[in-house]
Amino acid sequence: MAARSDADDAPVERVLVITRIFDAPRSLVFKMWTDPDELVRWQGPRGFTTTIVAGDLRPGGAYRFHMRGPEGDHWVQGIFREIVQPQRLVFTHAWSDAQGKPTGPETVITVTFEEVDGKTRLTLRQEVFESPTARDLHRGGWTSSLDRLDEILATAR
Repeated sequence: MAARSDADDAPVERVLVITRIFDAPRSLVFKMWTDPDELVRWQGPRGFTTTIVAGDLRPGGAYRFHMRGPEGDHWVQGIFREIVQPQRLVFTHAWSDAQGKPTGPETVITVTFEEVDGKTRLTLRQEVFESPTARDLHRGGWTSSLDRLDEILATAR
């Protein structure tokens, strides 16, 4: 029997799952998530710019992003828990202030990359949110970011 985590028991209304098909090879989509030069091109909703303040892509390594949007600055940070190239990324996510002090609860993001007929099925799962409202705000941000990613991948075809 597989081990269970607290997240397995999370109420569905506090878990975000987004699945997208990208018309690009899995290795390229994975690279867009792990290469700092590529990541900053699409990370963050439309109208945002992202700067990587710290990025140590290894299990136990930390990252920190500064996203500047129309309404101001946003900081996010976390720890990479698992990196299986080109199949899976698992990392924590927490909003923080400019000094790195967390300003909200931590969630865990799991991104899987599956090859499907030369395309990539990406599934993003983020859990556990403090409320359905917080989940829905993240859905909007991720959807916009993934739209930007799709546009960049389209120019690579």
